[in-house]
Amino acid sequence: MDMRSDRTVLQIIDLDISFKTSAGVVHAIRGVNVELRKGETVAIVGESGSGKSVSMKAAVGLLAGNATINSGQILYRYVDDDGSEEIVDLLQMPKRQMRSTINGRRIAMVFQNPMTSLDPTMTIGKQVMEGILLHRKVDKQAAARRALELLELVGITHAEARMRSYPHQLSGGMRQRVVIAIALACDPDVLICDEPTTALDVTIQARILELIREVQDRLGLSVIFITHDLGVVAKVADHINVMYAGKIVEVGTVDEIFYDPRHPYTWGLLAAMPDLDTSDARLVSIPGSPPNLLHEPKGDAFAARNPYALAIDEKAEPPMFQVSETHYAATWLLHPDAPKVEMPAELKVRIAHAFEDAKERR
Repeated sequence: MDMRSDRTVLQIIDLDISFKTSAGVVHAIRGVNVELRKGETVAIVGESGSGKSVSMKAAVGLLAGNATINSGQILYRYVDDDGSEEIVDLLQMPKRQMRSTINGRRIAMVFQNPMTSLDPTMTIGKQVMEGILLHRKVDKQAAARRALELLELVGITHAEARMRSYPHQLSGGMRQRVVIAIALACDPDVLICDEPTTALDVTIQARILELIREVQDRLGLSVIFITHDLGVVAKVADHINVMYAGKIVEVGTVDEIFYDPRHPYTWGLLAAMPDLDTSDARLVSIPGSPPNLLHEPKGDAFAARNPYALAIDEKAEPPMFQVSETHYAATWLLHPDAPKVEMPAELKVRIAHAFEDAKERR
């Protein structure tokens, strides 16, 4: 059953965040825009340090104490307990109110390492029940029944026995399932998954991704998926935001980003993915490293690593050029007066292979 709709649940508008450090001010988020609709999965992809997690931590009030929100809005639309529709700017909400009305109850987050999310001194059952008792105001028996249901929902075998287990007694994959169960405990509208499979081996990764997709389809959740791995994104996302140096540089549907990418950074990320069909066994990497945002780059932040950079890239930041109704990319190569540059031939071959494989699977 498809529970997706055109109703926007979460909208990040022109978000701008700096961090005060001992070395100076780091301008980490530089005008980010993201839109999430009901029942959809939006992926935010980019290298470490691109600002993916920081943007989402702002949405749940988990920014570090040295952060300053310079400007922007994070609008969250939800149906209140009395049935009325509310729109709130999460950045304007006091932290105490955020914790009591939003965090866990309406917007939940699953982090990368389950061992840092779980309390080693508490049983699994107590940890799943904690949020239910806090937000749902039910008795312990009802909370225990709900916790058991959730553990079964996320595929934990012998769930009743596991309720009495401690985190160290479970495997990494099982611990991540418990973290997802805790996130789902209060029926949130939005689930933010921050690199939820990075610490797991490939087989377990696939199972966790499948689980997130199944739970989303069943409950009609809206999901934001943060990752550095475009291969993971192909399995879960409806829309992809490619992030670089604190900005979104390309946005589109999963098919547009995979089969018709327009930003040279996206070309680099796709080329760096392992591919069994390519005769060349070498892994491609993007040359250089991301800019140090202590010293904000002039022009296009990707220019120094871009083999197709134009003279204007050194002087002016590119706007978002429209490719289609749903596809935009911030690269001067899309300007009508720019020289015609195509993606690397090897990447074109890989994309053609991937497209054929996808057609066969459909």
